[in-house]
Amino acid sequence: MKMQANQMRPGHVIEHEGRRWTVLKSAINTPGKGAAVIQVEMRDLKSGAKKDERWRTVDTVERLQTEQKEMDFLYATGDALTLMDKETFEQIELSADLAGDAKQFLQEGMILTVDLVDGDPVAVHLPSTVILEIVQADPVVKGQTATSSYKPAMLSNGVRTMVPPFIESGEKIVVRTEDATYVERSRG
Repeated sequence: MKMQANQMRPGHVIEHEGRRWTVLKSAINTPGKGAAVIQVEMRDLKSGAKKDERWRTVDTVERLQTEQKEMDFLYATGDALTLMDKETFEQIELSADLAGDAKQFLQEGMILTVDLVDGDPVAVHLPSTVILEIVQADPVVKGQTATSSYKPAMLSNGVRTMVPPFIESGEKIVVRTEDATYVERSRG
């Protein structure tokens, strides 16, 4: 399906130069003189290579239709993820790169959304938040609580994040998978 270049958003799958690409970032630049352009960072679905491309906003690109399917995450081995179709119970193995930086938040039994183009998986989306335990949190420095400051903490999956001073080691918190930021204390 043809669309104008200025309608490209992260997550869209396009066909360009005979290859399939997934859009990672897009930004419209309007110079003081001349026509506006859209700068797009995209990744080749076959090779995994990243590329920056620039189009005029009036140019057209070929967007591929994606189908979304929910699947259970079973386990990871090396650079491969094993998922199970919730309807047919068929197991498939995918590259961990399809999950992007969020792959560090994968947990067994997690329900993932897989984008498919013509039956081929092109992207894996995690839930927007996960619950993780704090395994190490720095102590609060006296006087630090006068302003809204954060302190470094280590999560159970090895990721470092910044948490409010009242969070202690052993507590469970809600973390945003997109950027590894603290959301709130877990309520359960």
